[in-house]
Amino acid sequence: MDYRDKIKDKKRIVIKIGSSSLTHAETGRLNLTKLEILVREISDLCNQGKEVVLVSSGAIAVGRKTIGLNHKPDSVSQKQACAAIGQAKLMMIYQKLFAEYNQVAGQVLMTKNTMIDNLNRKNAENTFHELLAMGVIPIVNENDTISTYEIEFGDNDTLSAVVAALIGADLLILLSDIDGLFTDDPHRNPKAEFIDVVEQLDDDLLAMAKGTTGSSVGTGGMSTKLTAAEIATSAGADMVIANGADFHVIHKIMQGRKHGTLFLADPKEEFYLIDYLEKI
Repeated sequence: MDYRDKIKDKKRIVIKIGSSSLTHAETGRLNLTKLEILVREISDLCNQGKEVVLVSSGAIAVGRKTIGLNHKPDSVSQKQACAAIGQAKLMMIYQKLFAEYNQVAGQVLMTKNTMIDNLNRKNAENTFHELLAMGVIPIVNENDTISTYEIEFGDNDTLSAVVAALIGADLLILLSDIDGLFTDDPHRNPKAEFIDVVEQLDDDLLAMAKGTTGSSVGTGGMSTKLTAAEIATSAGADMVIANGADFHVIHKIMQGRKHGTLFLADPKEEFYLIDYLEKI
């Protein structure tokens, strides 16, 4: 059975972009060429009648560069100030670029409290459904301006999986600075083998996760991506981890080509999102 071929028929897609995929490695500033490609790829999916939610990192990275801070913020208040500046700037750029393709983007900022509180979660779900029904592309990020350790997801890998579960997405695509899942860390072990398809997440695979990231701007390593896979596949969505070096990979994934690692949906009859959130 060609699992990849079925991706063509996915209708509701969540795409997560890591900070390192949005910025120039040399300067940490936004890579506008890549952003334009990303927006064009998503707009074209919408033109095909698909619904797309974008989970975009980058607010803090953009904010600190805007004010000339050349290192990661040292304190929570500094991080939140950078987020306040960067989130507004990032959304302004997204809205301008999407408008060029006759698409409307809307902002959704979330914390873990949004999901744990039953009323908040229902309101968030209703908002997403309404935005998608209107043909709007929701752009989601953690609300870093107010988020603290107690109420943060901590990384957008997990947040994107939670959003996918909340809205009943068919597919979650995680794009960052890795090609997919390997049997070991390929940076350290040249014999590490690439894993094309994961039919079922087991304890061995979950134990394989490394809590590391190759990026100075991102927060999530393979550990967070496998947590995301566990949430998304349990909720009934397929998930792909692929390299975000070239955003043209989005339409290649959607055409069923072999890019990244595909995790097959493994819906749990008693899936309850709160149970997963309490583990985070």
